[in-house]
Amino acid sequence: MNKQFYGSAAKKIAVTAMFMALEIVLSLRIFTIPTPIGNFYFNDVLIVIASILLDPVSSFIACGVGAFLGDVLFYPAAMFVSLVTRGLQAVAISLISHYAFKNKPLLSSIIAAAVGAVIAVLGYTLGKIFFYSTMEYAMMKLPLQIAMSVTGAVLGIVVCYPLRIKNTYEKIFCKKA
Repeated sequence: MNKQFYGSAAKKIAVTAMFMALEIVLSLRIFTIPTPIGNFYFNDVLIVIASILLDPVSSFIACGVGAFLGDVLFYPAAMFVSLVTRGLQAVAISLISHYAFKNKPLLSSIIAAAVGAVIAVLGYTLGKIFFYSTMEYAMMKLPLQIAMSVTGAVLGIVVCYPLRIKNTYEKIFCKKA
């Protein structure tokens, strides 16, 4: 059965803003792991978690706009790529996890996280080709982007299900429709 957010609009805005703030903070280089081909960011983990918990519009705002604002502050060249890629990724994860296989939420979320990972890899690879005008640069960064997306998908699912964040969130903020 579908569960919907209940409570005041202020609560929903606050939860969405909290995820957006976390997305911006995770854009800081102090929360990355340096590798020979770039920095390993953990934004994908948060995007999977937020998108499984939130509705599609709130997910887009928290993850897409949050990534955009993080890039505005720390890496402006990629801000529009992040807005589109992270926004689409969040909406896709949210829609699939909430509406596909309603009786099997874990399966829905696994599929959603996998689709989201593909969107992130494709979006950022195309963005790198467009902004840097070289396929070579994008291909050089591809293994790192795949690793970040797969790690985000796996850790996001682990946090939401085995660590029961999704159950806790639903008990606090959701009611059966």
